[in-house]
Amino acid sequence: MKRRRVLHPTLVGFLVSLAGLTELTVAAEPVPGTVVLEGFQANPARPRQRLLVVGDSTAVGTGASAPAQSLVGLIGRAHPDWMIRNLALDGAKLEDIAAQLRVGAESYDRLLILGGGNDVIRLSSLPQMREQLNTILSLAKQRSSTVVLMPAGNVGNAPFFFWPLSRWMTQRSRELHALAAQLAAVHEVSYVRLFKERAEDPFVAQAKLLHADDGIHPSDAGYALWLRELQAQAPGLF
Repeated sequence: MKRRRVLHPTLVGFLVSLAGLTELTVAAEPVPGTVVLEGFQANPARPRQRLLVVGDSTAVGTGASAPAQSLVGLIGRAHPDWMIRNLALDGAKLEDIAAQLRVGAESYDRLLILGGGNDVIRLSSLPQMREQLNTILSLAKQRSSTVVLMPAGNVGNAPFFFWPLSRWMTQRSRELHALAAQLAAVHEVSYVRLFKERAEDPFVAQAKLLHADDGIHPSDAGYALWLRELQAQAPGLF
């Protein structure tokens, strides 16, 4: 009788994760199962502040139940007298965020940059990420004197990724945040560190609550946590 070969569970997990990574690498679309939103914007008659938001799906609010529950939506709810222009796009890499900053020439009181996760997942090299972040921050400083850089958290901790691919994604996320912190200091902009190691990450301890059903984006509660991090690390700005 011929014996059946059974794949080790670790190998199965790696192959499943690799298939998911391939899907995310070749397509700039939200993961199946997510709610696709348009980024939250606001245009009050007499705005007290003007905020420009650029970035990827985390700035659009993918994973939230409604635009008002996204990070940018929560900022808008906290500051109903702010004008908010949101140029973010699902699937945007750092080079796409740089292109967003080239749209128009208006100045803003505040500028929020949310991105980097797609470069982690879609395997941009460290030199590429350094070059694009330098470009982004240079362009951002031309549009606002108050710039906040807020890269995605530890992508490797997302339930979407199985070990050992999750470990690789964690290392790439760690490298992204090291670059972001370094270049934020060079360009004299604020930097919000969402990266946390697995043992201290609430997105691991409360994965079902803080992640959307796709297992990669924040949920309503996840974006609310991000807002608290933003307010704590960039005090007085949001």
